[in-house]
Amino acid sequence: MWNTLPGLRPLAASPNPADTVGVRPAKATTAAVTTATAVLGATALAIAAGRYASDAALKAPAGRPLPTEPRLTVHSTAAGQITLTRALASQRPGIHGLSGNGCHAVVGPVLDAAPHEADTVVRRLERVTHGTLEPGARVWLTPQVHIGDPHAALGIDHADIDIPGELGPLPAWFVPGARDTWVITVHGLGTTREHPMVVMDFLRRQQLPVLDLAYRGDLGAPRPPDGLGHLGETEWRDLDAAIRYAVRYGARDVVLYGWSTGASMALHAAARSGLRDRVSGLILDSPVLDWEATLRALATARRTPGPLLPLAVRAAQGRTGLRGDRLPDAADPAALRVPTLVVHGPGDIVAPWSRSRRLAGKRPDLVTLHTVPDAPHGAMWNADPARYEEALRRFLTPLM
Repeated sequence: MWNTLPGLRPLAASPNPADTVGVRPAKATTAAVTTATAVLGATALAIAAGRYASDAALKAPAGRPLPTEPRLTVHSTAAGQITLTRALASQRPGIHGLSGNGCHAVVGPVLDAAPHEADTVVRRLERVTHGTLEPGARVWLTPQVHIGDPHAALGIDHADIDIPGELGPLPAWFVPGARDTWVITVHGLGTTREHPMVVMDFLRRQQLPVLDLAYRGDLGAPRPPDGLGHLGETEWRDLDAAIRYAVRYGARDVVLYGWSTGASMALHAAARSGLRDRVSGLILDSPVLDWEATLRALATARRTPGPLLPLAVRAAQGRTGLRGDRLPDAADPAALRVPTLVVHGPGDIVAPWSRSRRLAGKRPDLVTLHTVPDAPHGAMWNADPARYEEALRRFLTPLM
């Protein structure tokens, strides 16, 4: 191996003193090679660590918990009650899905008056929708309250449709309504198109047609060419295809309603779609307005050491072509053209709430900020459904 290093001449068996002029001693050469190998090894390890850390955002599987979501243990269940490990997560207010391997349930508020041990929390058990909850099961809270399709979960009639997309057909659920303003919903990180069903019945009662989209990387949708998520940077084209479908089939205009990276997609589409003049409003729930901050947060939750976080960002850029200026351009307060409702809160550690406050502060003429305390990423409805839906009603009424 040594003889292949650039600039290193082979040593003769019995060197002539004249031939050894400028040749480094064998010990020095060995030390140099060892150092170089160690540096190369450390660099390769750091690059691999950066790629692994970036996977937390670029390979976040739909319907699986984000690394920020802690696992909880089921201690027991009784009539209408479930006892879980005491943690900040298990004490969240509101209504949440509870998922585990092979099971899904819906839990309601904490029942403080119910007897329990000091290290546990008792919540109301609304229903078990799939599987069983056995003591010892490992579960996590999720904003996805419903599973299945709109008819199975909510008794809502709908049509299963395929939207022609850039990479192939995109599955979607269409819920008809009497109005000619359509709402197009797009889920975000760690969820599926089942997540928007938390507001589907509310939107149906407003007589608004709803188009609930599965996009590239989702189950049943085309796979991205590189197998990676792009945090809305390329996925917005699938939302653009949904806008075209809606207009083709009777929508006078559309309201784009996105959660998490779905909110990023909505901002991109409102700024870049060829039919952006048909977008009459935006609803942004837990919006990812700074993809680098989100990637760092998810990588940190994977226990990535702080010095490796910049490598995770660079790895994401190298793997996907993400640029830090594109989303800020789409989310530039000066670039907003339509009324926008931002629903967000300081409890979100995945997408910084400060970005939402800045957006609202810069454009009070167009942006309404509905603040939700004590809610994790994507779970603003779950924390207080009644207040959330009232904010939706007030925002949507002038746009109907």
